[in-house]
Amino acid sequence: MHIEFLVEDLSMKEALKNLLPKILREATTFEIHPFQGKTDLIKKLPNRLKGYKRWLLEDCRIVVLVDEDRENCKLLKDKLEAIAIDIGFITKTSTQLNENFQVLNRIAIEELESWFFGDIAAVVQAYPKVSSNLDTQAKYRDPDAIKGGTWEALEKVLQKAGYHQGGLEKTRAAREISLYMNPSNNRSKSFQVFRNGLLQIKV
Repeated sequence: MHIEFLVEDLSMKEALKNLLPKILREATTFEIHPFQGKTDLIKKLPNRLKGYKRWLLEDCRIVVLVDEDRENCKLLKDKLEAIAIDIGFITKTSTQLNENFQVLNRIAIEELESWFFGDIAAVVQAYPKVSSNLDTQAKYRDPDAIKGGTWEALEKVLQKAGYHQGGLEKTRAAREISLYMNPSNNRSKSFQVFRNGLLQIKV
């Protein structure tokens, strides 16, 4: 089994490089392709999928991952689904329960950084001066409902502890935190949906 991941930026690529080996079966190979943001990915997605349609082998799958970024989640998902279906792919959302799918569309709500807040232990391992009780504070209890932007919230937490004083380096933070993340215990609902989708991929 081989999976092609299309992600919106380098921070997602860095996070997935550490997370995927913890989620996927050992025999599964993968390649991660970052774009220059969500707009760039969605703009190029039709042509990219048309290219895949010409050569994609039977044991290959495609996963598209973008941030919600305060968009309407349903409309964003519908847009991704329509692109794939128009080109002739079977998506997970469009299949019957027992049918194999070729494309898995997933959305990080509201941003990738919410997945980091879903595993505070990993944040603390990467940045030991961060409070280990962060997830008991009301504003961080639901990682997918943090107000004011999750990357901004992460920047504030890390800077308060003395890290990333020049501004959050998103790609570096993604790499350093994801190294310690435990996919089985993440409290972010959108991460759980992402992980469960990967576990349902079959030949």
